[in-house]
Amino acid sequence: MALTTTPGTCRPPKLVTGEILSFAYDTFCANKVRFALTAVGMVIGTASLILVVTIGMTGKQYVLNQIQSIGANMIEAEYQGGGEKNETPDLLTIQDMNAAMNDVPGIVAASPVVPLDDRIPIGGGKMRDLRVLGVFPEYTAVRNLVVTSGRFFDAQDEQARNKVGVMQQKLAEQLYGSVDNAVGKEIKIAGLPFTIIGSFRERVNTFGMSEVTDNSVVIPYTVSRFFTDSPDVRQLYFSAAEPSMVVPVTEQIKKVIQSRHRPESVYVVQNLTELVNVANRTANALTMVLLLISAVTLLVSGIGIMNIMLATVSSRIREIGIRKAIGATRREIRFQFLSEAILISLVGGLLGVIIGLALPWSVRFLTEYRIPISGLSAIVAIAVSSLVGILFGTVPAARAAKLDPVESLRYE
Repeated sequence: MALTTTPGTCRPPKLVTGEILSFAYDTFCANKVRFALTAVGMVIGTASLILVVTIGMTGKQYVLNQIQSIGANMIEAEYQGGGEKNETPDLLTIQDMNAAMNDVPGIVAASPVVPLDDRIPIGGGKMRDLRVLGVFPEYTAVRNLVVTSGRFFDAQDEQARNKVGVMQQKLAEQLYGSVDNAVGKEIKIAGLPFTIIGSFRERVNTFGMSEVTDNSVVIPYTVSRFFTDSPDVRQLYFSAAEPSMVVPVTEQIKKVIQSRHRPESVYVVQNLTELVNVANRTANALTMVLLLISAVTLLVSGIGIMNIMLATVSSRIREIGIRKAIGATRREIRFQFLSEAILISLVGGLLGVIIGLALPWSVRFLTEYRIPISGLSAIVAIAVSSLVGILFGTVPAARAAKLDPVESLRYE
């Protein structure tokens, strides 16, 4: 090993940083098996840390996509109650929707919902309950519906009051065998014949928790008025232009609606923002729990590094005495053993990062799934592995630095 001296001085020779790191590398190469087994824990810990972050991000993205698929930038308004018990309910009207469209900027589409109930014959003398929804053509965009066959009715059907309907996919399959067979069929609603021009489904199944059920048929709003005596509607749906506009638009819609009705009437105007926030918090909490589990693996690997380094110090006591005898300081001895611990943790950390990133990249490369990959998690994993090496390498390094050179030279 090379030593450096300073000409013209009587100070003892000192090891430069580069030589200490080089010596740490030589020690690592001389004990490959022992150090490799020690680094395995760090490999597992850092790989699991990256994979945990990837799994958390993937789950979070999936949940958010499911929620947002219910309706892109959707806002829902509904009458909740208020006033005296014997007082006529102050329900929403189509005029409320038009007022909101005119007074609130940022609304790109809207549709009322008028629910009707009926029963239709399904053969063999049996009857089936039917939920009929009177809506605007924009309803399919506001609610983010998927048309599975045929078409959805348009503005011309609405204006001409055409007796057409779009049937829920499951209902079409149960009545006619397939969605394609349902197109062109005729059903009677309140005695009037309606032609089925298409079928639809919700992009995400709400399991009957929305106005759409498995027995739903959607018809034009103007036609639904044939079956009602009042201009009231059950719900009003709006769609904001941008996600960032959903919250302010929701507040403005509520003000417009409230201003058009009795002060004691209560209206619920809500969006999916709070649900998205809850999903975000839940996913983040789950990720933190998994990260703590990964931290236990890193802790175990750190203890393994400390044990190996303590054993290394014990097996190299005479060598430490020789180094101190020729002028090595405590600081240099401490740095030498600390650098060996950091080298083990860094090698394990780098291998763990490669494995942790390789798995999601393989999924993206071999399949159509676009799993999110966090570069920050790789940086954090390297930083954590270095920190583990420093923390758990400090005790063995300090023990080596405190050894008495005379006693060390006598050690057998």
